[in-house]
Amino acid sequence: MIFDLLLVAALLWSAVRVLTTPDLFRAVVLFIVFGLLMALAWARLDAPDIALAEAAIGAGLTGALLLDAVAHLHKKRQEQSP
Repeated sequence: MIFDLLLVAALLWSAVRVLTTPDLFRAVVLFIVFGLLMALAWARLDAPDIALAEAAIGAGLTGALLLDAVAHLHKKRQEQSP
């Protein structure tokens, strides 16, 4: 019971931080953390198939694509500034 409450608190904290942080890289890292916490929540709800899908797609694949997009944006900004 206590672990579940801590998990809910961590999910809420990470969701708020993702939405309010001005740094894109930090937001993506927090999004990945949120996805992993969500996968843990699905596992606690006895839904291992959804937990694996969340970890693989939500945190893994989407996180990697977002990190690549942030790196691409950072590279474009450096090219545009003198």
